[in-house]
Amino acid sequence: MALSEAWGPMASGRLLLRAPVASDLEALHRIQSDPLTQRTRPQPTSREASLELLQSWQLHWQRWGYGCWAMSLGGDEGKDLLGFGGLMWQAVDGRQSLCLKLWLHPQSWGLGYATEVGELALQQAFQELHAPSVLALVRPTDLPTRRTLERLGMRLKGALADVPKQAPSLLFETTPAHRAHLAQSRRQAAALAEQALSPESSFGAYSA
Repeated sequence: MALSEAWGPMASGRLLLRAPVASDLEALHRIQSDPLTQRTRPQPTSREASLELLQSWQLHWQRWGYGCWAMSLGGDEGKDLLGFGGLMWQAVDGRQSLCLKLWLHPQSWGLGYATEVGELALQQAFQELHAPSVLALVRPTDLPTRRTLERLGMRLKGALADVPKQAPSLLFETTPAHRAHLAQSRRQAAALAEQALSPESSFGAYSA
């Protein structure tokens, strides 16, 4: 499958994903300037800053053929976006690394959308791009994103002073081997749970 076909536009689960366009500026600015966003992820709130970020995403798509998706619910195309998320190449500690990015409007927090798009991005990072690892940088105050990264099985690797005069960001990482190990552990746990709930298991425990 060509990257252009693998990366969008496409429907995945509940979400409709596509490359960002110029008209997404208002949605991005609403996310960045929302008080809850500022509380967890302090950042410039000007339209110019939002435009600069949006254009950087568009340039990434032009260069690589993939990047941060604009996310909406399936069937709601043209309505307000839920947010943005996907993969971006970024300099991390002096080295270009593939990073997972998540930007959701606070109204979309806690509904599983970030986990859904994050899981898809990680699958394609390893299955389509054959990346050796994926990193994620998150501000210490950004608890929603930290919880999402943990649900995705990403491990805390350390901290990185990437924002001047601010506390270091937390650095998360995952690899194909780690994801395979997690998948195996989850399958084993599910099998044990199913075995424990089976009638045969209950009868055996009662007979003993």
